[in-house]
Amino acid sequence: MRLETNDKLLFIGDSITDCERKRPVGEGLFQALGHGYVSIVDAMLHAVYPELGIRTVNMGIGGNTVRDLKHRWKSDVIDLKPDWLSVMIGINDVWRQYDQPQITESHVYLDEYESTLRLLVQQAQSLVKGVVLMTPFYIESNRDDAMRATMDLYGEAVKRISEEYGAVFVDTQAAFNEVMTYIYPATLAWDRVHPNMTGHMVLARAFLKAIGMEWK
Repeated sequence: MRLETNDKLLFIGDSITDCERKRPVGEGLFQALGHGYVSIVDAMLHAVYPELGIRTVNMGIGGNTVRDLKHRWKSDVIDLKPDWLSVMIGINDVWRQYDQPQITESHVYLDEYESTLRLLVQQAQSLVKGVVLMTPFYIESNRDDAMRATMDLYGEAVKRISEEYGAVFVDTQAAFNEVMTYIYPATLAWDRVHPNMTGHMVLARAFLKAIGMEWK
């Protein structure tokens, strides 16, 4: 397992990460980590590796794009001094192109997305032990669907950056694809974006597998 004793693990992203976490900093008791995959990851790490004392922080904010992450990167990542950083962003960058096609200023196109995410990884890499990059996803099995096809391109950008900087890569779309072989997409997320608890477990499992968690 990649995490070590007393490591501080910080998650940042959009509503999928947020899940009604505590403000201003998502850490502590009483569902401070929200009710999504971050909380599941934290629970699993403490249950399987109680001796490590991992400290988990959730800094997701609903509606965020990579552009928003850039604006709050110093206060919500750098200043909090994590040992490990997990980033999952991109769903809104793509979604706004489809649910708000006329409001082009809300769109974050692929070139801006990739260059901004690359910059953020560059800024954080030397300050942390490791970075985990999770792809954005669309819970739709039809790869020819317009939004799914665009989301896949953004996921490919995440993979490129992961390879460039030696980040841990989590292909969340592949994880959902496997489950969608048996479960209809709407059963996992009514809007194909915001997962139910099964969907969040898919995300948590993919994350934990990527960082090398093993049942003991």
